[in-house]
Amino acid sequence: MPPTSFSVVRGSVAATALLEDDGVDALAVALAPAGEGDDGAQPRAGATDAAVRYGIDLPDLADRHDATGAAGEVRTVHLPRALAGGGALPWAGLPSRLLLVGIGSGGPEDLRRSGAALARATQGLRRVVTTVGSDAGPDGVRALVEGFVLGAYRHPSRATAPSPPAPPAEVVLLGRHAEAAVTAAVTAAHATCTARALTVEPSDTKTPAWLADRAVALARAAGLETEVLDEDALRAGGFGGVLAVGGGSASPPRLVTVRYTPAETSRTARHVVVVGKGITYDTGGISIKPRESMVAMKTDMAGAAVALATVLGAAAAGVRHRVTAVLPLAENAVGASAYRPGDVLRLYDGTTVEIGNTDAEGRIVLADALAYADARLEPDVLVDVATLTGAATLGLGRQHGALYTSDDRLARGLEAAGLEAGERLWRMPLVPEYAEAIRSQVADVRQVPVDGWTGGGSITAALFLQRFAGARRWAHLDIAGPARATAAAHEVPEGATGFGVRVLMRWLGQLR
Repeated sequence: MPPTSFSVVRGSVAATALLEDDGVDALAVALAPAGEGDDGAQPRAGATDAAVRYGIDLPDLADRHDATGAAGEVRTVHLPRALAGGGALPWAGLPSRLLLVGIGSGGPEDLRRSGAALARATQGLRRVVTTVGSDAGPDGVRALVEGFVLGAYRHPSRATAPSPPAPPAEVVLLGRHAEAAVTAAVTAAHATCTARALTVEPSDTKTPAWLADRAVALARAAGLETEVLDEDALRAGGFGGVLAVGGGSASPPRLVTVRYTPAETSRTARHVVVVGKGITYDTGGISIKPRESMVAMKTDMAGAAVALATVLGAAAAGVRHRVTAVLPLAENAVGASAYRPGDVLRLYDGTTVEIGNTDAEGRIVLADALAYADARLEPDVLVDVATLTGAATLGLGRQHGALYTSDDRLARGLEAAGLEAGERLWRMPLVPEYAEAIRSQVADVRQVPVDGWTGGGSITAALFLQRFAGARRWAHLDIAGPARATAAAHEVPEGATGFGVRVLMRWLGQLR
């Protein structure tokens, strides 16, 4: 899908000569829902100028096309051409395609939905001029542009049928927009699309080695440092968790580190390490999943895709903090050398772990990677992100990610960033008493709760991970619900969503 370019023109519909350019295919204007005393949807900034320029009654046109102004609603109006010799119509020489775009309340969330709807309505066009969001400020235009790029995204396909029309080549934003907000939106949205594309790649291609190679290629293209540990290096380094989880597969595991260091640093700059769960396919291992539960398991490396996309996005945005992504990559398969319930593993930091369920493999590879990051990378903040537990999905559904941390300031920063980015996080409790559930009689810790313990599965998983972060400032994002969507809605496609990239990038940009 070729990327859309965005440009800002500081002007109005009445003043600009852009609309007389033959390369402009459409003009999009904003409508809001009727307020008290209104007869119908109401024009918003720029729409009145458009009505005067075109010589039409815009509210009447909206009413005739059943436009309500709801966020994410677009009505396409094709204005007629004049008959030869029949005289000029008021809109002669102007784009004959008008798009009436509902903006709802006009807030960032509604504008993000409007941007996504506008992207779908303008597929295949060359140049689109819009006044939507022209009075919304930096946060509003950032949401609008993010929504447009995310709404235009289509998952890569191996089908031989023709691809759907591409988004327009250019979108011109009329108004006094902050160009920095537009750039930030494009950067974050493109990073999200990178995570989506990696996550939906079929697992017959996406082995740990393939994903490691893709990570290296993307990182080197961005000028970032990389390191890849293969099976031998993992064994020499003592990564007992990654090796055990990947031991049953014909595709050996990997551990990838990608480092971004800003060109200019300051005393207040921090080092943030993002660890992403990278299970390239999850059968459940010997504790095998039901068939229905395996269908989406090519996406069980969504956390690694988010971590990689975050460091790439941080580099593209010129974030002032050092950012490192650590990707433990393995395929959890059934095989003669697969690890078993009852095994005791020794992880990177020497901790012994009793295995109770081989389908709880994500926390094992994350524990190895967290311990490695704590011991070797010296992070100021350590964040892990993973499609970790079905319990998080049962508790929060698919609209919120679960956030765990004992650091109130870190929690507030991530929650605020999630709200602004449209990727909501809900802080969950790290209940100390629940640590009893993962005590082991034969090892330092048990991987899953003892038999007879019920409930709190997402909490006990977070408590397990917490011990491997050492004394670092640490947060755990369980994105098992929002990382995958069962149906497309607004800027979110069906399947892999890339959830987590925008919240982390927004947080990094605000981190002090």
